[in-house]
Amino acid sequence: MHRYPFTSSIWRQHDTGTLYPPLTASESSEIVVIGAGIAGLVCAYELQKRGKQVTLLEALEIGHGTTGHTTAKCSVQHGTIYQKLIRHFDETTARLYYEFNSEALVYLKNQIDEGFDCDYSVEDSYLYSTEPNEELSKELDAYRRLKLDGGEATNEAGDALPFQIEQALVIRNQAQFHPVKYLRELANRFVGLGGKIYEQTRAFEVSQGPRPIVTTSTGRRVQANQVVITTHYPFNDLRGLYVSKFLVERSYIVACETDATPLKGMYLSVDRVSRSYRTYEENGRTFLLVGGEGHTAGQVTDTRNRYDRLESDAQHHFKTMRATYRWSSQDLITLDSLPYVGQMFKREPDILLATGFLKWGMTNGIAAGNLLADQLTGRPNRFSELVSPLRKTVKPSGVGPFVKTNLDTATQFAKGAVDRVLERRDVEDLQLDEGGIVQVDNQTKGVYRDLDNHCHVVNLTCTHLGCTVKWNNAERTWDCPCHGSRFDAKGAVLEGPATKPLPYKKREDL
Repeated sequence: MHRYPFTSSIWRQHDTGTLYPPLTASESSEIVVIGAGIAGLVCAYELQKRGKQVTLLEALEIGHGTTGHTTAKCSVQHGTIYQKLIRHFDETTARLYYEFNSEALVYLKNQIDEGFDCDYSVEDSYLYSTEPNEELSKELDAYRRLKLDGGEATNEAGDALPFQIEQALVIRNQAQFHPVKYLRELANRFVGLGGKIYEQTRAFEVSQGPRPIVTTSTGRRVQANQVVITTHYPFNDLRGLYVSKFLVERSYIVACETDATPLKGMYLSVDRVSRSYRTYEENGRTFLLVGGEGHTAGQVTDTRNRYDRLESDAQHHFKTMRATYRWSSQDLITLDSLPYVGQMFKREPDILLATGFLKWGMTNGIAAGNLLADQLTGRPNRFSELVSPLRKTVKPSGVGPFVKTNLDTATQFAKGAVDRVLERRDVEDLQLDEGGIVQVDNQTKGVYRDLDNHCHVVNLTCTHLGCTVKWNNAERTWDCPCHGSRFDAKGAVLEGPATKPLPYKKREDL
């Protein structure tokens, strides 16, 4: 029996979509899009509709990445973002960010009207606090200044939630949906228009110069006029110093079945310990989705207790059953809280990217995909400067996060060498379904002992920039605390920026 349930996303449980082949021969295309998440598929679909010939490369499978591991809220209410943008920039920038995401909601609604089937529903979105919160009061003032469709909603949220709250704000007529079903709709229609999708095809390198060449991990190549990188964390992050521009955060979600009336609306707390709530109905069953427990990626080993706290919260407040599904998600947060969408490098107009969605990839991703499609087909788009990756971001208010992010990376790099010594154990001490840093043949290695008592041995050095990976006991993965790369128990890359696996051996004699 499992000592602890393996993680699985509710969105991926019944995915019976098409399995696309890997790329087995080099070819050329007008445009290559790398990454079949929400931004990549929207971009590829729109480009193909507009007459471009597009090839889409996915390292794993459609829905396997960040889009398939979210709470799938489609909202312009991104925490207390608007008062922060007004403070860091001005009201014009804050309003533009609102409209950038609002247009994504309109785009999604139009697709629903066209027949997209993805369990879409219109919901109001609420921010709340259980104690006095100055940020929430400032956000209410920002709503008024920006003339958003919403405002104070303390009594409304208090009536819906089964615990006492102090204050709440609402934005009306937002949405929630099934993200993997949405990706499948995009993929099917994209292929129906003549687009090509290759799964299990990891991009390894993009050449410089005109007509860039994408080289895959198996040595196959695709040459194109333009390349779009929508891989969540850009795998070619060293050029342009993107490696220094992100905070990578991991958060957790449980889906607990309940007999109660489905929760109307979507809820997010702004308390010190944050919680996200929404419900999802499937085949007559109602699930409460509870999210939270975020931390910097790769810097927590005992992740099981994160799920346990969410499950306990659901049972205590909402009287749910035990969690049926557990999964986690990784998010990139930029230094100024705006996404990077557009030309990636100053002197290379043919390489574009979309990333840094601040945990709100459903609307930001759709908006990014449309913006990239406009830029690649010569259509004007008023949001280009707002989210340009080449913008000047380091203002006085942005210096602190920049310094903190890079000091933390340096600290984790140095700490890894110490952890290899302090956390090292004897391999005999590993229980079934347990991983850790151990001594193997007089060398320090990472070892996972599976349920069949086989030991899987990996090198602990991340193949991205050499940090020491840490064991994640709920996901059964090796996670990098510096830039968020993730590897499975056999060293295969699950999430970038790393593109190479950890060296691996299976040992029957340990």
